[in-house]
Amino acid sequence: MTMPADAILVAQGLEYKSVCKGLNRVAVPTPPVFPIPMGSLALRKYLEQWLQAGHFSEHSKPRVLLMGLCGSLSPKYRIGEAVVYRSCVYAVAEENKKATELFCKLELTKILQNKLQDRVFTGIGLTSDRLIYSASEKLQLGQAYNADVVDMEGYAALQVLSELGIAVAMLRVISDDVRHNIPNLTNAFHDGSLQALPLAMGLLKQPIAATRLVSGSLRGLRVLQDITTFLFSN
Repeated sequence: MTMPADAILVAQGLEYKSVCKGLNRVAVPTPPVFPIPMGSLALRKYLEQWLQAGHFSEHSKPRVLLMGLCGSLSPKYRIGEAVVYRSCVYAVAEENKKATELFCKLELTKILQNKLQDRVFTGIGLTSDRLIYSASEKLQLGQAYNADVVDMEGYAALQVLSELGIAVAMLRVISDDVRHNIPNLTNAFHDGSLQALPLAMGLLKQPIAATRLVSGSLRGLRVLQDITTFLFSN
C-alpha cells in the first residue's frame, strides 16, 4: 500500500502523542510526524522554518496530512466522530469581508475517504485565531460560515503549503460538541502552546465544563489513535 502522506503534522502535546502511539502499532513503514504549535500565527512561523529544513528534498510532489482534534459546529456531529476536510475557511474579524475558502487536495482527500469510508464524514473546517468556548458562538459560526467543525491551524497550513505546490489533506476528530460550553482557556495559550498553570486555573474556575472538556478530549484522543493505526495499516 502506498502511504497516504509523506509527512504528518499534528498539534504538539497529547494529540501528537496519540498519533505517534497509533503509528507505533503499525507493522509497515510510516511517515515522519512533526509536532506543530497551536494557532495560525505560531504555525506560520513554524512552517517557514520547517520548509527551510528541506524535509521534502526527495519528493517531487510532496503530500502532507494535518491531523488532530477539533470542535463541532453542528448538532449533527458528536464527540468522537472523525472528519476529513473538503475545504477550510478562515474566521474573518471584519463583518463586510468575505471569508476565503481553500480546498484540500482532492486526490489525497479521496485516498483518505476510500480507506476510512464510514469511519469518517467529509466536511468544511473553520479556522479561528482564538479558542471558541461558547456553545452559542459555535452554533452561530457554523451557520455563518456553513462550516462543520472548528480548529486553530487548518487554514494557515493549507494556505502556506498549497502555495508551494504541496498537496494537503486534513483529518480531525471532534473532542467538544456544539451543545455545551467548554472552559475559557484563552489565557492559557502562549506562543503556540498551553501553559500549565493558567490551564489548571482555567479548568478549576469552571469544573463542570472542565470535566466535560477532559472527557471529550480523552475520547477524541482514543479515536485519533485508533484511526491513525487503521489509516496506515495495510
